[in-house]
Amino acid sequence: MSDFLNYLINGALTGLLYALMAMGFVVIYRASKVFNFAQGELVVFGGYMVWWTIIQMGMPMWLGLPVAFASAAIFGLMIERIFFARLVGESVFSMVMVTIGLLILIRGIVLVFFGPQVRAFPIIFPIEPIILGDVVISRSLLYGGLLTIAFGFGLSWFFNRTRMGLTMTAVAEDHQVAMSMGISVQRSIAFAWMLGAALSTLGAMVHLSGRSINMMSSDIGLAALPVALLAGLESLAGLLLAGILVGVIQGLASAYLDPLVGGALGSVFPFIIMLLMLLIRPTGLFGWKTIERV
Repeated sequence: MSDFLNYLINGALTGLLYALMAMGFVVIYRASKVFNFAQGELVVFGGYMVWWTIIQMGMPMWLGLPVAFASAAIFGLMIERIFFARLVGESVFSMVMVTIGLLILIRGIVLVFFGPQVRAFPIIFPIEPIILGDVVISRSLLYGGLLTIAFGFGLSWFFNRTRMGLTMTAVAEDHQVAMSMGISVQRSIAFAWMLGAALSTLGAMVHLSGRSINMMSSDIGLAALPVALLAGLESLAGLLLAGILVGVIQGLASAYLDPLVGGALGSVFPFIIMLLMLLIRPTGLFGWKTIERV
């Protein structure tokens, strides 16, 4: 029973980490209708900004972390200004293809400036786990899960209740209509990329605290993909439930099914769920249904 509780609790917290990573997908998609295939690379870039400010530059954490977040946000703004400002009103396919090129570009930038070496990531959260009887909980996952819940509900309120959030949602619906209403499409998309880059940096802090970072750390972006598609690409609060579902299923499958098949089933299981969801309900559990008048 104690093993089951360990798998259940740590699986749920891992799922909330996936949900935090998936917020970058949803924020950018909800404001621009662009599915960012370079989300994992944004996580790595944000992680290297944290490493550079605290380890390389020797800044104290209270100064290094804000500088890292600001650097990541500026990088997100540069991405929008250089690549997406010229694509306002263009097809979604064009924008998606740009994100695939962006994936390759960010990998090249990281390798040129930081090298391929595995580097020690600073300890952001205490390493000592929380022990409750036979249950062992990672502090970084626990604190990250609490931050994910706070940001999930906070961003949901922002997009549904504030003028800026509603403006960004209108931009995602149709660029041309938004411009005809006097809405600055470029400003909304730029803010979405800045916010997405900052969320990616937060995800890197939670995921890599006390561990190591290199280009392979971008795989976490792929792991978050089933969560984003299961929840629906417009739902931020729904990411919390989808993340917990995926994390728990992955944890239990790794514990109980991997020994039966020789391993790897736990890693594949979330993608099986994702494919089934796309077949049954393509908009996800909480995604918007599009109604068109003919």
